[in-house]
Amino acid sequence: MTTQATLKTHAALFDQMAQTVGLDLQEEAISGNLRFDEISEAVLRCTRCGGVGACRKWMEQGTRPGAEAPDFCRNRDLLSFLNEGQS
Repeated sequence: MTTQATLKTHAALFDQMAQTVGLDLQEEAISGNLRFDEISEAVLRCTRCGGVGACRKWMEQGTRPGAEAPDFCRNRDLLSFLNEGQS
């Protein structure tokens, strides 16, 4: 069962990963590029990741606008798609 605390943690991780690759999820949602249900699904995908430590370590290396999320990120395809729209 996914707890509220787990959802909050992974919502923050997803948002931080997006920021690390140069995306603003709030702006993506406002502009219509990202629907609420897509955000919800992304957070749920993140909760099923076993690499939280690796995720945090990767993000600690700093912002890399336009970069792809790491291979282990369950939201890599979504983040790549959104970054392609930035070009």
